[in-house]
Amino acid sequence: MDKPLKTPPPYPIASVDHALRAATMLQLEGAATVSQIAERLGVARSTAHRILAMLVYRDFAVRDESRVYRAGPVLELAAHSQSQVSRLRAAALPHLHRLVSLLDETANLTIRTGDTARFIASVESGQALRVGSREGMVFAAHRTTAGLLLLAALDDDELAELYAEGRYRDRPADRPDLARLRPELRRVARTGFAVNQERSERGLVAVGVPVHGADGTPQAGLSVSLPSVRYDAHDLPSLVATLGAAARAMEADLRAAE
Repeated sequence: MDKPLKTPPPYPIASVDHALRAATMLQLEGAATVSQIAERLGVARSTAHRILAMLVYRDFAVRDESRVYRAGPVLELAAHSQSQVSRLRAAALPHLHRLVSLLDETANLTIRTGDTARFIASVESGQALRVGSREGMVFAAHRTTAGLLLLAALDDDELAELYAEGRYRDRPADRPDLARLRPELRRVARTGFAVNQERSERGLVAVGVPVHGADGTPQAGLSVSLPSVRYDAHDLPSLVATLGAAARAMEADLRAAE
């Protein structure tokens, strides 16, 4: 027997429906222009533009240099790695809680999607002055600890392609200076850790190490974030050692779960 057609909700919200349909088009059908989205939705171009602008703002879409819209970090994440993200998050949470109990600072797990870094798990410190949860937040990858760790796994060609000038024509200020970024990434790759001192947010310091997959490729970044007034560079070796032990334990848990 055929399944019955879905019954629409009694009080549909047209704007929400349009936004969801537009996001679905970008994820399943690929790139589209404002005119194409407007035609498919049966709305004016100005309405389609507002819908797409909101999708871009919430990372469901990105607009390239040709003013063509594509699926953004949220949809890319859902499309290719939802099970992996769930697995990473589940494996990370016990270790994040242990890090917080040991260090009493906020602990995070972050992945990279294109040129952005997304926090997929966060456990807050119990201190009154603390860094709040970053779970679900998206930042430019080159401005975060975990983003630097994951960018360091790219070769020069991959990095140049990721940060090609054409992709940043409408937002040149968001493109990092590769001449400065490359040496930093080589240093991160060599040392195995990254430090972010007020790079992404004023008053915040973060220290992180990579979490590797079975093939040795970094899959995520494990980090602690703390107010800059509590950071002491003399504590860095101890922080890195504690994070490294947590990352190795998390990697072992991931292997055991396969």
